Amino acid sequence: MTLAALARWCFRRRRLVLGLWVAALIGLNTIGGIAGSAYSNNFNGGNSDSQRAFDLLRTRFPARAGDTADLVFSAPQGVDGPDVRQAMEGLFARFETGRVEHVVGVQSPYADGPGAENRISRDGKVAYATIQFDDQAGDLPTKAAQPVLDAVDAVRKQGVPGLQVESGGEVVTRALQPPQGAAELIGLLAAIVILFLAFGSLLAMGLPVLTAIFGVGIGAVFVSLFSHIITVPSFAPQVAFTIGLGVGIDYALLIVTRYRSGLHDGLSAEDATVLALTTSGRATLFAGCTVIISLLGMFAMGISFIYGLAIGAVAAVLMTMLASVTLLPAIMGFAGLKLVGKERHRRHHRESAAFRWSRQVQRRPWLMAGVSLVLLVVIALPLFSIHLGVADHGNDPKSLTTRRAYDLLARGFGAGSNGPVILAAELRGSTTQASLSDFAQKTVASDPDVAAVTPLNVNQAGDAAVAIVIPRGAPQDRSTEKLVHRVRAEAAQAGVAAHVGGVTAAFIDAGDKVGVRLRLMVAAVIVLSFLLLMAVFRSVLVPVKAAIMNLLSIGAAYGVIVAIFQWGWLGGVVGIGRPGPIEFWVPMMLFTILFGLSMDYEVFLLSRVREEYLISRDNATAVADGLAATARVITAAAAIMIAVFSSFILSDLRVLKLLGLGMASAIFIDASIIRMVLVPATMELLGDANWWLPRWLERVVPRISVEAPPERTPAVAGVDA
Repeated sequence: MTLAALARWCFRRRRLVLGLWVAALIGLNTIGGIAGSAYSNNFNGGNSDSQRAFDLLRTRFPARAGDTADLVFSAPQGVDGPDVRQAMEGLFARFETGRVEHVVGVQSPYADGPGAENRISRDGKVAYATIQFDDQAGDLPTKAAQPVLDAVDAVRKQGVPGLQVESGGEVVTRALQPPQGAAELIGLLAAIVILFLAFGSLLAMGLPVLTAIFGVGIGAVFVSLFSHIITVPSFAPQVAFTIGLGVGIDYALLIVTRYRSGLHDGLSAEDATVLALTTSGRATLFAGCTVIISLLGMFAMGISFIYGLAIGAVAAVLMTMLASVTLLPAIMGFAGLKLVGKERHRRHHRESAAFRWSRQVQRRPWLMAGVSLVLLVVIALPLFSIHLGVADHGNDPKSLTTRRAYDLLARGFGAGSNGPVILAAELRGSTTQASLSDFAQKTVASDPDVAAVTPLNVNQAGDAAVAIVIPRGAPQDRSTEKLVHRVRAEAAQAGVAAHVGGVTAAFIDAGDKVGVRLRLMVAAVIVLSFLLLMAVFRSVLVPVKAAIMNLLSIGAAYGVIVAIFQWGWLGGVVGIGRPGPIEFWVPMMLFTILFGLSMDYEVFLLSRVREEYLISRDNATAVADGLAATARVITAAAAIMIAVFSSFILSDLRVLKLLGLGMASAIFIDASIIRMVLVPATMELLGDANWWLPRWLERVVPRISVEAPPERTPAVAGVDA
């Protein structure tokens, strides 16, 4: 079925189409509510050394394979005081084996046995206990840590003078994650305001919002259902919702704008719907497919939880695309001529400020291109010092117990106590208990970046052993990252088949893996987009220029997040605890999303420029006309995206702040510096060469039509409403 036939079918059977979408929304959400979700923040996977250490623990030390929660406490009079000890021993007794679900034991600083004395600081004012769980934090139910939080609250209520008790660890962090929703609501309200200003009509404003809500409402159900099949992180619904909302509103905005344009030019409601779908609808399908292809590039990373992020975002984009080309024509059928609005006369786009601006840029193309290029490079400079990793709990707000526990541990035992590293090995061949102990106590313990190494713990079977290495640096520090790599290299040189694992090492391995594969993914996505744009615009230079400009805007966005989140600039304004590394998966996620969205704007603008050029064969006029005709709708679409993604900054989760600010920055840079300055300047400099395609490529490259208007009409000539 062609888009024209689909548009007429949805328009004429609008009650059926709307009913099917309503039934799908209600039915799927009911199924999703019954099935529930199984989100997991388990970052392990693949063939990394940290994963092999975890596998060894799971098979040879099953009681230690799970994650832990820390109970950190301090007292100015000393933690050995009778009141403090009585209160804390009562707390520890709650977690004895078998008393709390998922808890397999507790290691108390007051217990008799080797190593207990190391849990009390040298000054005797800070101590900690470790609660051992039977699984990793990402695979435990969120409520697993609630008994820990309840026990801490109970001790606090006892009012022991000077006693401070805090809880930390990944298990506790998951339980403390606040429910998201307020930030997304603010983003939605901002989008509504922008749409109303763009359309000047409540009815026209409501159509894109309604379409996007249907799309993301169904897409969110698929995200939760996918969590039962693959690893989907707990923040994936927020990421999918925001991406789907922004994309859905943008696509519906373009279609509704074209529909109103047809009504203004005297077309019937049905013919205007057909026009909108065969032009802007076709462009949105192409743009949406580009976004999906870009998102699927994340599968090249080889990390399981990233698959869940990709699938969740793809589901949201796909459903909003379907809603835009089926539900939206049906709703436009109900609205009919009411969408034409009160304004019967439209100014020609050559009377707009955008046309005049384009002419100003085209008069000084070298200057404007040079200034914008220098500005983009300066903004992107921090990118070259990017440190991929995972921010530790020292970045949490001080209002959270995890941050206070982190600070207490760092004060009493050093920053590295917040991210111990596990040295695990099978005792076979040349790796004996003696050789492993000698390596751990002499080579590792003498490393300047190591604070302490515990004695070997051998399992009952006597075929495996582990030791805990406490780094001097914090888990997120570069020194800790270098230490992990150095210990592995030294173990290989010493002939000891030991694995280095733990949460800190797992994050380091994941960051290294993404850092290597990110280059391959970027190259693959750029090559594919180059081929698509060459087929659409029948040009070699246009796709080359588009790829370079997209990389510039994304590079500038990377520079912004590095300056704020890693260097600490304006950190207080954004609301981050302290500077830290950039989460290893964020640059990859930003690239896939932003490259796809940037290609959207490229397609919308250049398809109009191409259309004008084919008619007039005047490159300069075609560029000015194309920019003027699309400026209003692209500006509105970008403003909506910026508003929706900026809402992430209001979240309590640092990683969502990071993702939201990066996307909002890139879209702002792309819609302003790139589209409004660099594109017209470079196209003016290249002249007719913009549309050069060698004859041999002309024969080889297939033709892809993004917009296929039936004929040149005033309705097709403008997309501004």
